[in-house]
Amino acid sequence: MAKWQDDLQFYTFHFMHYTDLPADHKKYDSLWVDFSNKHFDARKGYDFYQRYMAEMVLADKLGYDGLALNEHHNTVYSLNPVVTLMAAALIPQTHNAKICVFGVPLNLEMPNRLAEAYAMLDVMSNGRLEIALPLGTGMEYWANSINPAVARARFREGLEVLLQAWTKDGPTAYDGEFFSYRYLNPWPRPMQKPHPKIAIVGTGSPETIQIAAERGYAYSSVFVPIVAQEKTFQKLKEEMPKYGHEFTPDKAIFNAICYVAETDEIAEQECKDHVRFFFEDATRTTARYLAPPGYISTEQLRLRAAATASHGSFDWDALTQQWRVVFGTPDKVANTLGKWCESANSSRVLVHHHIGNMPHWKVVKNMTLFAEEVIPRLRGKKTAAAAETRVPTGAK
Repeated sequence: MAKWQDDLQFYTFHFMHYTDLPADHKKYDSLWVDFSNKHFDARKGYDFYQRYMAEMVLADKLGYDGLALNEHHNTVYSLNPVVTLMAAALIPQTHNAKICVFGVPLNLEMPNRLAEAYAMLDVMSNGRLEIALPLGTGMEYWANSINPAVARARFREGLEVLLQAWTKDGPTAYDGEFFSYRYLNPWPRPMQKPHPKIAIVGTGSPETIQIAAERGYAYSSVFVPIVAQEKTFQKLKEEMPKYGHEFTPDKAIFNAICYVAETDEIAEQECKDHVRFFFEDATRTTARYLAPPGYISTEQLRLRAAATASHGSFDWDALTQQWRVVFGTPDKVANTLGKWCESANSSRVLVHHHIGNMPHWKVVKNMTLFAEEVIPRLRGKKTAAAAETRVPTGAK
């Protein structure tokens, strides 16, 4: 058995989109930052929250290893502007899966407050918390009063405060360029010692990979083409030993859009329009919002131009050939994921079962078939039996 199969784990990842958009939404260049919140309907928002939480609870019953959530701001892309609240809501409704907050952009919080929030979640969940720390998309810096030019320096310092708060008996002091504490003494402290498992989230910027390598953390590479993603993991593998850390398959975390059905034809028919919505609408933004001045280094501008092109564009053939998008029978999906795990030397897969504006019944079908038919093919274990579920009142 390949080394990546020794501890293969699957996390279901939910973006919790707000998909009830006005008929003329295509006329807007961006559905991030400045798309007016006058289009938000609280009653529909309530229905979405009930439905999305039910889908995550189902994933726990089906035996997924983790429930992954993240946050974004000023956008229909996510109904999770405060992801720690959603994690807290899911904890008492779930029992086995890890609660994976992937995650709160560290720069948008005071790090001592984030240390407290994560410690609360870890204790409340009896040590089920995993976290990933993103720099945050460029759009977050338009939605929050943070200078993007100091993003990485601020991130590094915030991480130092977070770790000091968790690993040193308080009160301690910290005096930095961005943060100063006379009494760093958070209550509670995490259940897991020295702290919950940490990953760094990014799209391949060398500076961000370097942070993960220095600390020996996992790296979650998101929404970049397969070739670029595997170069990121190779760079991490090369850099980690320089700092005394060993690269293992759980350090390489990749995401995949998956849809499972009875035949390849049915799978494509049932998922294609929802993948289209995801790329054409949910992620639609502008180059200005995606890369504010100072947010990225000069050497990354060329790569960022390619990333910008993927926001709001849709090419089915290119997506299914160059990105981790797979649809079809359980055999096809399992074989494809196995090849991806092998080539990336990865044992951690973030699976997107809820895709774009996909209705509840398709999410349940996709998630259940994946749990019962795909996962056992890849790791030879039977997951928990499918749990019955129903559409919450008013959900779409």
